[in-house]
Amino acid sequence: MTALAHAGLYWFGCALAAGAMIYAAAAYIAIIARPRPQSFRAAAVLPPVTVLKPLCGAEPETYECLRSFCVQSYPDFQVIFGVRDPNDPAAAVVARLQREFPRRDLRIAVNRRQHGSSRKVSNLINMMPLARNDFLVLSDSDVRVGPDYLAKIVAPLLDGSVGIVTCAYRGIPRQGLWPLLGSMFINEWFIPSVRVAALGGSRAFAFGATIAIRRQILHRIGGFPSVADQLADDYRLGELTRALGLRTVLSEVEVETCVVDRTFADLVRHELRWLRTIRAIRPIAYCFSFVTFGVPVAAVGVVLAGGAAPAVAMLIGAAAARILMHFSTRGPGSPAHRLAVLPLRDTLSLSLWIWSFFTRRVHWRDELYRVSRDGSVQPV
Repeated sequence: MTALAHAGLYWFGCALAAGAMIYAAAAYIAIIARPRPQSFRAAAVLPPVTVLKPLCGAEPETYECLRSFCVQSYPDFQVIFGVRDPNDPAAAVVARLQREFPRRDLRIAVNRRQHGSSRKVSNLINMMPLARNDFLVLSDSDVRVGPDYLAKIVAPLLDGSVGIVTCAYRGIPRQGLWPLLGSMFINEWFIPSVRVAALGGSRAFAFGATIAIRRQILHRIGGFPSVADQLADDYRLGELTRALGLRTVLSEVEVETCVVDRTFADLVRHELRWLRTIRAIRPIAYCFSFVTFGVPVAAVGVVLAGGAAPAVAMLIGAAAARILMHFSTRGPGSPAHRLAVLPLRDTLSLSLWIWSFFTRRVHWRDELYRVSRDGSVQPV
């Protein structure tokens, strides 16, 4: 190897380690710096709200998740659940809630009609005829919220300049290694990257955990049919409202989502779908997102730099920031020995990121889809 090539590898390795360290530090800062709640005009009377909950199947956590939407401290709201099959186990959970809360406006839409590639969006389209209110809140089936959730989420929509309201979420794992790794993917990679972007002023996101929107705005962007073929239907809804010149608000509310990956294969399929979704909607940024994988990337930098002291020092800095972020996100009562899982989690994340470039196929529920360059999906 020539001296010029050796020097090039040295500087590239140092730059790689430096980028990983800087991002790891920024992610830690973004996590501990709680977002300042935005002030919005207080309403004398909160408007009636319809909550839309598309369902497919049931887990042991489903009842508690859905029930949390039925006990909101909110004056007037209805909850609409949607399933394709009347024999879906989720329908039995809804029936239980209807018996438990007979005075709540809890309805269920059962409709097999497909309106595009996305079964979730088709479900939403089928549910809309039952929606009686002009303020809508969409939320995935595995989300659990606090009793003040609706009041905090709806308030920003009273500002006419706001298009949608969304919020971050925390992964709560079921017992076992695979759910733990899945929750760490959410809490220690995905959400920190959102916080870093938000800290930099970006609002180019929207999450299925929560999307609040006015019916009028949904109509202006073409309704749910406008995203019926999209893999990232939540992101596209935000993108379409921003195209109207309306703002996206990232609420200070943080909800919980249950992580239930039963096997390593389930975990890999789930995370590859997320990664390929991000790749489809933000391809250029995704190509440069390798620095977000911190310690493994810094370690590669050390190897390329030939074990040079500056690169090693930056690897240590990246590792320190990574450990600090882990302790700041692991939640109360979480055992400290989970620290031992970090090398596996981070190596897996980088490996899946690399793998995500080799195919555009994703598993969604029990279906296999191909993702087009515009983010739309078609069954394989």
